[in-house]
Amino acid sequence: MSTQLTVAGAQRIAAAFAGCGKRAALMPYLMGGFPDEATSRAIGEAYADGGADLVELGVPFSDPIADGPVIQAAATGALRAGASVDGVLAVCEGLAVRVPVVLMTYTNLVLARGTERFAADAVSAGASGLIIPDLPLEEAPATLAACDAAGLALVPLVAPTSTDVRLQRIGARARGFLYTVSVTGTTGERTALSDAFAEVVARAKACTDVPVALGFGIAAPEQALAAAEAGADGVIVGSRLVRAAAEAADPAAAVREVVASFADALR
Repeated sequence: MSTQLTVAGAQRIAAAFAGCGKRAALMPYLMGGFPDEATSRAIGEAYADGGADLVELGVPFSDPIADGPVIQAAATGALRAGASVDGVLAVCEGLAVRVPVVLMTYTNLVLARGTERFAADAVSAGASGLIIPDLPLEEAPATLAACDAAGLALVPLVAPTSTDVRLQRIGARARGFLYTVSVTGTTGERTALSDAFAEVVARAKACTDVPVALGFGIAAPEQALAAAEAGADGVIVGSRLVRAAAEAADPAAAVREVVASFADALR
C-alpha cells in the first residue's frame, strides 16, 4: 500500500475524518443545481447545520449510470433548470468554507473541460476531492496525476464484487478516502442492508491506508449506525436526502431535519 500523498484536498478530508474521533463521519450527497442553484446551495448549508462532516456534491449529467431513479430525476431537473459545471462549482465555493466538499461527476464532463483544467477549477472552487464512478482503474492514471498535481484527492470506488487483487490495486491509489459500495447496483434506498456491511467494510479496510466510507442504499439512521458499527469510518447518504428535498415545500428545512437524525444516530 502506498502512503497517501500530502496534498491540500487529502489533508482537509483526513482532518474531517480525524475530527470525528471514534464516531463515523457523515457525508450527505447533494445534487448541485437541484431544484435550482440557489436552493441547492441552501440545501448544502442545511447539511452543515444538521451535522454533516463532509458533503458530496453531484454535478448533474444526462447519463448518470451509477445513480438510481431518485438521483437521476434530480439530475434531469437540475439540467432543465439550467445547471452547469460552473454553476455547481459556484455552489461548491459557497459550501467549502464550512465543510470539505467532494465533487461527484462523470468522465465525459471531466474530459469535455480537459482533465487538468477541471481539476484546477475544482480546487479554485474549494473542492477537496473528486469522485468519478465511471472511471475504471485502468484508465485512471492520467486523471490521478492531474488531481495530485492540483491538490485534489481522487477518491476511487470499490464494490462487493471487486476481487482481492483489484481491491489492493485500487486501495493503494486511493486519495482522501475509499468509497465503498455496499451493494451491487445503482444508488437508491434499500430496506435491508446491514447483514452485508461487515464483510464489505472489512475487505475494503484491509486494502488501504485511507478512511473507508460506505455508501449506496443507506436510507435510515439505524442503517448508518449499522455501517459505523461494522467499522466504516464514514457513511454516505444520498437518495434519501434528494427525495426529501424533492418532496418538500421547504427543501432546506426538510433535509436539515433528516441530516440531524443521521448525525444523532452516529453520535
